[in-house]
Amino acid sequence: MSKNIIKHNYSVTRQDREKSNNQNSFLIWFTGLSGSGKSTLANALELKLHEEGIRTYALDGDNIRKGINNDLSFSPEDRTENIRRIAEISNLFVDAGIVVMAAFVSPYKKDRKKIENIVGKDNFVEIFVNTSIDECEKRDVKGLYEKARKGEIKDFTGINAPYEAPENPNIEVITDNETIEKSVNFIYNRIKEKLKK
Repeated sequence: MSKNIIKHNYSVTRQDREKSNNQNSFLIWFTGLSGSGKSTLANALELKLHEEGIRTYALDGDNIRKGINNDLSFSPEDRTENIRRIAEISNLFVDAGIVVMAAFVSPYKKDRKKIENIVGKDNFVEIFVNTSIDECEKRDVKGLYEKARKGEIKDFTGINAPYEAPENPNIEVITDNETIEKSVNFIYNRIKEKLKK
């Protein structure tokens, strides 16, 4: 079957779309434990970029799992497939000339490396939202950590499933004692040159 699939090349290119948008497109990937602040930071950064006229789109773990990935569990194999699909979706957005923010636990180094391979090293900004598990549990409005500790949730990252922290992320923010605004400004200052066309 795969030998019968031939990529069709369209006349409008990513470069054309970036030129129309007057910006570079790339993927900003937020990784960290549940409750670390990934989605909060992605949302705040997107708002800041939107106010500056940057064309953006945010992808979030819970939202994606309610839709395109609602057939996947939290087993290691399904986590890998979850991240692969999100990387492919992100790649489409990058090709469309959009700055993508993706907020996903993405606990395995090998899966994050695959994301980089799919979108390309120059199009991938890995942000490690480094927050202690104690702080994540304090922020746990969904009660997931408590359920995991009681054995009601299996394969929960940080409790009964591993999280492999990035060793050399492009950006690291430690959110235990930082305000959202300070963290977002730090991230923005690190990516603003990359945004310029």
